[in-house]
Amino acid sequence: MIKTPVVVKTEDGFDGRPIALLVQEASQYASKVYIQVGEKNINAKSIMGMMSLSLTDGERITVVTDGEDEKKAAEGIRNFFDEKVK
Repeated sequence: MIKTPVVVKTEDGFDGRPIALLVQEASQYASKVYIQVGEKNINAKSIMGMMSLSLTDGERITVVTDGEDEKKAAEGIRNFFDEKVK
């Protein structure tokens, strides 16, 4: 299991399209991928779950990956937040 701290960087909010793209990214990996925010632990492969988070710019989250390609999944999700969500 890998836990990766990430800061959400988004100028236009994190809803709709960015969430769909994140779910697509997470779904590429065989590992389980979760986003932790406070006490919430949401499956990143669930669009409804991700929409329930209402992430905002500057929010600190933890990406938790667990499985055969957990390292690749952790890097992919971290890169998603660093590069695609702006």
